[in-house]
Amino acid sequence: MTTVTKPRVPNTRPAASTPTVTQQLGLLANLAGTWQGTGFNLIARPDFHDSANLYLQLNQTSETLSIEPIGAPVPNRGFGQDDITLFGLNYLDKIADAATGGALHFEPGLWMTQPPTSYPDESAQPADQMIFRLASIPHGNAILAEGTASAFSGPPVLASAAAPYSFSTFPSFNTTPFPAAGAINAAGSSEAVTGPIAAGGGVGFTQYNVTDPASLANPRTPFDTDPADPALPASIDGVPMQTVVNDPVTLLQAVVEKQIAAGDTFNGVALNIATQPTVQFRTVSNDPNGPTTTVSVVDGGGGIENIPFLSGAVQTVSGGEAIGTQGPNAQTALFFATFWISEVTPKSGNAFLQLQYAQFSVLNFPIFAVLRPTPGSTAPPAVANLGWPHVSVGTLTKSFG
Repeated sequence: MTTVTKPRVPNTRPAASTPTVTQQLGLLANLAGTWQGTGFNLIARPDFHDSANLYLQLNQTSETLSIEPIGAPVPNRGFGQDDITLFGLNYLDKIADAATGGALHFEPGLWMTQPPTSYPDESAQPADQMIFRLASIPHGNAILAEGTASAFSGPPVLASAAAPYSFSTFPSFNTTPFPAAGAINAAGSSEAVTGPIAAGGGVGFTQYNVTDPASLANPRTPFDTDPADPALPASIDGVPMQTVVNDPVTLLQAVVEKQIAAGDTFNGVALNIATQPTVQFRTVSNDPNGPTTTVSVVDGGGGIENIPFLSGAVQTVSGGEAIGTQGPNAQTALFFATFWISEVTPKSGNAFLQLQYAQFSVLNFPIFAVLRPTPGSTAPPAVANLGWPHVSVGTLTKSFG
């Protein structure tokens, strides 16, 4: 009987040849390169300066994403099973405001592949690949999001019978706030109808309603810019501004719709990752009390770490009365994303690589005002701690240099 011994992972790991590195990266191989393009960013954030419930920041963006293979293998030493070898790429993402050139985002990180394991027992579906992303955010957040890379054929991003965004695990990137730890609102929802204040019979957070005259009196980009910009554009790339605010992924869809109209075809890889294995969504738009569904993220998991300024808990007091414990500022509680890496082939036959992404983070922070109980209620006053979606999208192409 012959015993087969698996070679040990060497302690000295020189970089492999380019074809070997490409093979090792598998479905992540086409990430490598320099990507440039445009996008949109929406983030609700605390507004201590204006004593307001929130500041809604809206930016059209320009982006440069530089990604290169690590080259050498990354060994993870085993005890319950033999060692495994990871392969991956490092990246640097720089995002600026398209109008001013001002800095918006700076993020170094890693995309990594993970082989199947028996201890723990974990593997991807046939033809898929387990992946994870590590991201370092200068605000004081570190993100580990896990998931799956899957090949696709056909137009990405568009709504289909199978999914609201084709080849995405996630049924909504809606921006409407919701009670902390609650379900994310359904695609197409409007804050004017679905938001926590609006749902309780109030006027809602008017910053999200681009046609509401009251929104001019609220802190929202671009109204607090210098010099002042009195109005948002009516549309971006033909998409009405209110639709963009409700669901920025519509900007990605507009790009693909134009490409389809020109006769382009698509093949590629979708990357779906999340910091937890399940995410809860509402299934009916504009119904804050409607049914929900729990989406399982294949091989999803990981987590988020925040510095104390973001994650610490403080006792909330009103009129000398303790009314609860809240996170003091804006704690990142959840992250999920879909990246579509497409080989786009126009009628001319000169194919090019296009990277589109939609990223969703939940920032939990309480609104400025204390919510009093309804008349006759014996319930104590409470501060509403809400989950505020931060959604970023982009369409990039692989560029020279």
